[in-house]
Parts: sequence; C-alpha cells; structure tokens
Amino acid sequence: MATAVLLLLLLSLSSFSLSTAQAPPSETQSLLKLKQSFKNSDKILSSWIPNVSPCSGTWIGVVCFNNIITGLHLSDLSLSGTIDVDAISEIRGLRTLSFVNNSFTGPIPQFNKLGTIKSLLLTQNQFSGPIPQDFFSHLNSLKKIWFSGNKFSGDIPVSLTELDLLKELHLESNEFSGQLPNLKQDIKSFDVSNNKLEGPIPEGLSKFGAVSFAGNANLCGKPLEKPCDGSFSSYYSLPSPETENRYGSGWAVKVIVILFLAVIAAIIFLLVKSKQRRREDDDFSVVSRDSNVDEVMQVHVPITRASSERVGRRNVGESSKRGSGMGGARTGIGDIVMVNDEKGSFGLQDLMKAAAEVLGNGGLGSAYKAAMANGLSVVVKRMREMNKIGKDVFDAEMRQFGRIRHTNILTPLAYHYRREEKLFVTEYKPKGSLLYVLHGDRGTSHSELTWPIRLKIAKGIARGLSFLYTEFSTYDLPHGNLKSCNVLLNDDYEPLLSDYAFQPLINPSVAVQSMFAYKTPDYIQNQKLSQKADVYCLGIIILEIITGKFPSQYHSNGKGGTDVVQWVLTAISERREAELIDPELQNNANSMNQMLQLLQIGAACTESNPDQRVHMKEAIRRIEEVQL
Repeated sequence: MATAVLLLLLLSLSSFSLSTAQAPPSETQSLLKLKQSFKNSDKILSSWIPNVSPCSGTWIGVVCFNNIITGLHLSDLSLSGTIDVDAISEIRGLRTLSFVNNSFTGPIPQFNKLGTIKSLLLTQNQFSGPIPQDFFSHLNSLKKIWFSGNKFSGDIPVSLTELDLLKELHLESNEFSGQLPNLKQDIKSFDVSNNKLEGPIPEGLSKFGAVSFAGNANLCGKPLEKPCDGSFSSYYSLPSPETENRYGSGWAVKVIVILFLAVIAAIIFLLVKSKQRRREDDDFSVVSRDSNVDEVMQVHVPITRASSERVGRRNVGESSKRGSGMGGARTGIGDIVMVNDEKGSFGLQDLMKAAAEVLGNGGLGSAYKAAMANGLSVVVKRMREMNKIGKDVFDAEMRQFGRIRHTNILTPLAYHYRREEKLFVTEYKPKGSLLYVLHGDRGTSHSELTWPIRLKIAKGIARGLSFLYTEFSTYDLPHGNLKSCNVLLNDDYEPLLSDYAFQPLINPSVAVQSMFAYKTPDYIQNQKLSQKADVYCLGIIILEIITGKFPSQYHSNGKGGTDVVQWVLTAISERREAELIDPELQNNANSMNQMLQLLQIGAACTESNPDQRVHMKEAIRRIEEVQL
C-alpha cells in the first residue's frame, strides 16, 4: 500500500514537472489556431509546430516567463489575413501583443476581449475605419497603445479617458477626425500628428510639444501657434520626429515658441545686453539660453560691418600665434577656431549664413543644428557656464580635444571663445542619441535595437571610456556627464561619446546642477566625487540598454521613468532577473545568458557604496568578455 502511495506521489510530481516545462496544451492549440488565421503562416511561422512547447525558445515571436506565455511579438513578419482574437483570449497570461509593421487590413479586430492586456501595438499596418467609442471600456490594464501608421478614421474613442494606467498613446498618421478627448492621465508619450483633428487641444494635453499635434490644420490652442479664436500671427515649419530632441537631455524641451514673440524677445534681449555691456553683438541671440524651444527657424548672428571684415577662418596654429586677440577684444566678436579640419574648415560667417534648427536646451547649454552651404551639417552647443578658467588654458583644453582620434569618441571640429559664452562645434549625427533611439517617438518602439546591436553599443561605450581614462587619467571625472543622450550613434550604430571631460571647465555651481556624475549616490550622500561616479553612470546606461526602460535617475526630481537600479536589485535578490530583459530582446532565447551577464555587470556598476563598486577597468574588461 505504501509503495502504491509513493508511486502515485512520484507520478503526480512527474506530471507537475512536465506541466511547468511547457505551456499548457490548450494554449499550444490556441497559438496553432491563431497561426491558421494568418496568410502564408506555414512559411513565416514554421517554428510553430505541435510537438514543441511554445516556451521552448524556438517559437518565433512567443515571449514566456516561467513557462507562461506573456507576450506575442509578431512584428516585421509580413503577416496578413485575419487575427483570431478568440484564440488569443485563451492565452491567460498574455500581457503584450505586437503586430507592428505587417500587412493586416480592415476594421480593428476585437482586441477589447483581451481584458488583461497591457501593451497593444498595431503600428504600420493597413487597419481602417472607425474604432467603436466604447472599445477601451474593458481594457483597464492597458498602458501602451500604438496605432500609428494605419488608416483609422472617425472620432478618437472617448473610452480612452477611462484607462487610468495609460502611459503611451500614439495615434499619429491616421485619418482620425473630430475633437481630442480630454485625457487627464499621467501620459508620458503622446502623438496624434498627421490626422484630421480639429478644435481646441485639451489643457491636459498641452504639456506635449507642438510636434505631437502637427499636421492637423484645424487644431488650435497651446502648444500650437494657432489660437482658438482663429487668428494667429504666422506659420513656420515644425521639426520632424526624426530631428526632435536628439541631443537634448530631457523630455521637457518640446514647447514651441511663437515666432513673432521670439523676435520681439530677441530685440529686447539685445537692447538690454547692449546697455549692460556696451556691446553691439551677441552670437546666436535670437534664442536665449533660457528658451525652451524645439522649432525650425533661421538663427542669425548680429555682427557689425567693421567687425565682420575681421572675420576669417583660423586654425589652432593661428590662434596660438596671435594670442588672445580673437578678432578684436573691444567688440567681443571672435571667430571660429578650427581644432579638427578633417571635415573641412569654416568660419563664423558660414555659421551665420546657415539655417539653424534648435535641437534642445540641455543642462550645459542650447544645441543647434546648422546646415552650411558646403554640405556639412554641424551641431553648435552654446555654453555660457564655462568661465572657470582663463582663455589660454581653455585654448589648450580645446586643442587636446581636437587631437582625439578614436572610433567611439566624438572629436570636436571647432570652438568660438568669448568671455560670456563659448560655442562648441561638432559633426551632426543624423541617427541621434542612444536616448532618442531607445525611447523616442518612432512609432515602432525600439525593435531596431536588436541584441547584437545593443551589445555593440555597450562595447563601444566601454572602449570609448577606456580611451578617455587613458587620455584624461589625471581628471577626477574623465567623462563626468555620461548618460544616453550623450551617446551619439553613427549610421551603423557605432556609439560616440560626447560632452566628456568638461568638469574642469564648468563653473562648480553649474556642474552640480547639470552634470550627471553629481546625481550619483557618491555626491548626493557624501558630497564627494571620484572616478567611481563614471562607473555608476556607465551602469545606468547598461541597465537602460538591457531593460529598455527610461531611468528615473535622469530626472532631477526622480519623478517619471523607472528606478532601474532598485528594480534590478530587487529582481536579482528574488532570482527573477529574466523578467528584466526588454521584451524586444526576448526572442533571442539563445542569448539570454549573455544578456543576463551584461545585466549583472550593470548591477555591479550601480552598487550604491563606491567602495564596493567595481573599478572602471574591471567593468570594461567584463563588458568585453560578453560574447554573442
């Protein structure tokens, strides 16, 4: 009898073990049923076969956690046909559903049957027609809705206002008409551009930049230039999403200023400057350093005829020969000093003639894109808080920057010196920053950042830091402002570190407010900094790359985003690290160990106690050891 009981117990345990090793048979059948509703699915979803568990890691697009199906990421597969929502509803643990960039047509499927779904991503299909007004009434768990790039029409469903957890809403590039519903949730990412909407923008949505509403001729109210009484002063072009906020350090730099008021403000600004300093000129003064704009406009540099005759191209050698003249100390107007002419040389006049696009207003100054007549596009950073050292030392620092040649370091091209402010000129990178590519409003999430690309970026950042730690080994902070907005990307996703080694140049009070190293526990808790602060900042970027989350550490008030350090620490202590991996990466089941390896490095770099934190050299070595 005892033997029989023991045998039954062993059989039951064996049955339990088998059930946890694979998804329930009913859910397997549900997925196979879903597969049959697609066209060409036998070829596209050939890995979906009956005798293999969906959670085995071989089923394309199926995301599992603890052998529970939590996501279907069927993006970029050229799928068409119908979508069997009834089959999907049988998958009880499903939280994320993505059909991004496929070829589905017709009315929106009955996704409103999926009451526990958190993310619904339908971007870049051919869905059309109106969405029922009560469509979202029973989808109370929804946090992310991406319907952009379809042909949806009619009014935007008012039931969206009932989604208390909604964080991301993207409806751009459709044919929605009527008025915007009054969404009062704490939405972080929002876009309804390029539709047929009309009427006033609700107050709760006016916090978003004008680019989020562009392409709706009959919308009015803040932040648009068009008042709701129908009168407005002028039109000007808005920046596209591809150029918006690439070099900025935060999401607040989005408010569009009325051009007419900007010109008036500039005139007042120049008059005050002239009276206070008895100067006739102020470079790039159409937009003041406190402006919070992100628009396309012509930026002119006021300059007198006498001083313009003195403006010519100069390089570092000429600068050292002529000392501190800089084109005439009495007028305060100097010229561009070239420190790297590999992309060609240019002068202040070339910048004055260029159409400038405002990229953002970061902690260290405003950034502009200037497209010059010779075809070269540059970023001009206007630095007003670099008065810590004298001109000769500043020149020497700039020359050292100009000599840098490394695959993962952005070498400056030129600078312009004045006592009141400096211009720092670098080459423009169209792809933008890692921050933008990871979190920007691109309509396809960040699926372009595959695991091989993310590992390439992490290793490139490490190699750039290794170089900086050799080149600026005597500095307290060889970088000092390391964060994802200061990691630019080439077309092939090779990262380039920018805004490095500025700490000795920045006024101390401004450095504390503006440089990311001062946001680390090292300074917050002990008012001290060492090179370990750079290590902490590196760890934040690694966690950002792996999780895909926007770190709350980038916000000065800690509000918004995810506390990636605490989140990762808790998950590691509870042995549930796998759930930290960005869902966009979870199709790479064969690389999960390498992802977790990089995650552990990020956790080691963000240890709150600097004494227990790894050294930069060790962190770089460990990153290099991670293999595909």
